[in-house]
Amino acid sequence: MDGRDLVRSVRMIKAIGPAQGLRSVRTAWRARRADALALPRRTAERARVPGAARGAESQPGGGVIHFARSSLRVRVAAGGAVFCGWDGAEPEPSYALAGACPEVDARVVLEPDTDGGWRVVSERVLVVVSRHGAVEVRTPGGAVLRRELPPRWWEGIAAEGAGGRPEGGAARWVQRAEVAADARFFGLGGRAHGPRLRDGAYRLWNTDPGGAFGPGDDPLSLTMPVQLVVADAGTHLVFHDNSWDGRVTLREGAEGAGSGHDRPGTCELRMDGGPLRYWVLAGTPARVLQGWTALTGAPALPPQWALGYQHARWGFGGEAEVRRVVAGYKERELPLSAVHLDIDHYDRHRVFTVDRQRYPDLPGLARELRADGTRLVSIVDPAVKAEPGDAVYEGGAAADAFVRDAQGREVRGVVWPGESVYPDFTDARARKWWGALYAERLAQGFSGFWHDMNEPVSFAAFGERTLPRSARHALEGRGGDHREAHNVYGLAMARAGFEGLCELRPAERPFLFSRSGWAGMQRYGGSWSGDVATGWPGLRASLSLVLGLGLCGVPYSGPDIGGFSGVPSPELYLRWFQLGSCMPLFRTHSAFGAGRREPWEYGTEVLEAARTALYERQRLLPYFETLGQLARLTGAPYVRPVWWSTPRDRALRDCEDAFLLGDALLVAPVLAAGVTRRPVRLPRGRWYDTASGRAYDGPGQVWVEAPLSRIPVLARAGAVLPVTGADGGTELEVWAPVPGRGGSGLVVPDAGDGWQRPTVERFLSRREGARVVLERRDGGAVGYPVRVRGLAEGAEA
Repeated sequence: MDGRDLVRSVRMIKAIGPAQGLRSVRTAWRARRADALALPRRTAERARVPGAARGAESQPGGGVIHFARSSLRVRVAAGGAVFCGWDGAEPEPSYALAGACPEVDARVVLEPDTDGGWRVVSERVLVVVSRHGAVEVRTPGGAVLRRELPPRWWEGIAAEGAGGRPEGGAARWVQRAEVAADARFFGLGGRAHGPRLRDGAYRLWNTDPGGAFGPGDDPLSLTMPVQLVVADAGTHLVFHDNSWDGRVTLREGAEGAGSGHDRPGTCELRMDGGPLRYWVLAGTPARVLQGWTALTGAPALPPQWALGYQHARWGFGGEAEVRRVVAGYKERELPLSAVHLDIDHYDRHRVFTVDRQRYPDLPGLARELRADGTRLVSIVDPAVKAEPGDAVYEGGAAADAFVRDAQGREVRGVVWPGESVYPDFTDARARKWWGALYAERLAQGFSGFWHDMNEPVSFAAFGERTLPRSARHALEGRGGDHREAHNVYGLAMARAGFEGLCELRPAERPFLFSRSGWAGMQRYGGSWSGDVATGWPGLRASLSLVLGLGLCGVPYSGPDIGGFSGVPSPELYLRWFQLGSCMPLFRTHSAFGAGRREPWEYGTEVLEAARTALYERQRLLPYFETLGQLARLTGAPYVRPVWWSTPRDRALRDCEDAFLLGDALLVAPVLAAGVTRRPVRLPRGRWYDTASGRAYDGPGQVWVEAPLSRIPVLARAGAVLPVTGADGGTELEVWAPVPGRGGSGLVVPDAGDGWQRPTVERFLSRREGARVVLERRDGGAVGYPVRVRGLAEGAEA
């Protein structure tokens, strides 16, 4: 236990109280003993490398290359995604892939290379395998995007001296890769320090941050072995499809290092077990994310109301306080889309229950709020109180739904309700049972759900705050232990909830977001920042997490506005609120005892500025709806790094304090105290300050005003944005194109909260003298009221 773990443990015991703290000590000892008895002991090991190439056999989409001590399968999918699997590893079974493995590209050719290696040639990518097992992924023009050095395995040596693998396929392995000297790393799930990932080690093990986290804390609740690498030669994504505990060590390269030679960037991945298999997708950022979506599934589309402002708090206390807060928003004419209830609305913290004293008529409250346009959203934790007579526990026991140990006994941990058991979401039967339980939540009037504590968490005074690594899981019938199941636990729980809700309310899109998850999480919903610490560093970390998750394929996420753990100053709260208003999930939230988060609690000046942000969010709702639909269709996140369209701009690759909202808007939040004017790095083209109308030309850095009343938001010249008009309908806001250049925009109206197929409407803008002309790309009538902005400023610039 290092100093940071000790601090987290002390903070945890203080939060849960002495009785729970004592239980957490017993739980920690039980977990340690269970692992000591059930996990294979690490014995003497021998290292293994592939050895020299012996030959190859061609197969559809690629082939298998045989080495002296291993084999490598290379397969290119029809969309250009490259699969590499060592030691017979196949793409499936996989928790990340959506449905069946993608079809292979039948035109791919496997041919000998000049140095005794082999080449896999396709239209979009070239894979070169050396005679000792190094794998290069190149562009069709020959530029090297990534070079994987020959892997190395460490395997246990059997007692009789013959080479053998530990039980469970737990051979450890390491693979080191080289990328271009100018490359920058992004991704790896939700990381507080970023979005650009600096030199250092990043653990791949979903971890409860222990009540509060900041930029120095790693890992957090949602890790993924997904990297996006951006360099002048091109952009590529690499995904190691392995859910075991691991560590990624990154080192950026240097151009002209040493005696005038470039030093490549390096990435070293060490895994404690599981298969060595990975996918590589190359192209523009947009094409890469589109290919990733095709591989792992389209993002779930949130219902329309989930794009509005949402208010949460741990500790409402009861119906009266919920009504008071909602009435406060209504009296001040502040739009409120949803109220979230935390664990304090449960009966003694037991999932799928209601405290009838505090909430005597929860369905009535839900109907009352919904009549005024406000939904109720419920927290759902995975742990079930292990108490005879508890309906959920009895039902799960009858269904044999809970995780067991190596001796067949229920694994027990300690969470908010006390001693608890955990559903095995890697078992289809357990998922079916759990999904049906949401009927109780729907009957209580809830419209959406947020999954918490699903890393999964078990309070422990020392050691890891999760299930024993020896705990047994079904793993879709294959069988295995928590070493393999841990990272996919939250993902499988999200699947259980999503599929259950689809069966219970087939005509409605479920609204679900989760603290933990894994690659493919977007199929079932989104995520949020979790327990981010209150403070300016926490504000910056909020932006990093949203950008990082978007580049890993999870477009819908957002922060706890104001931070979870403490009481923000009025200025910090407002700047967080302004940032949150530009995020897909726009939600305030706080811990028990961390103060209120209603805008009027921070004074008149903050209230009026928050009102401005809320009204602007309402005005942009048609744009957010379009971005949600585009995310589902293309995988492009709502919130994008400023280099999204120009990844070869090195200055933009290093910009971490601004972001693109779709293609049309650039948002420059204020991330430090006392700032009323800030620099903004602009991509190429003309950009208009949406508040003043002033025009700026990029690429380059400009200074813009950032008064306390707003943060800078700039619109791209020629952009066509769907916005809410004065009559409540949709109108098109067109920002004046530069003379001689056109502009464009998309509108994808959401026909409702069901599953209707969207219609994509494309618009083109151009400048003709002193006027702007807008046309539908298909030649039809525009069909919306049009408002032109920036025309005078554009003419003067």
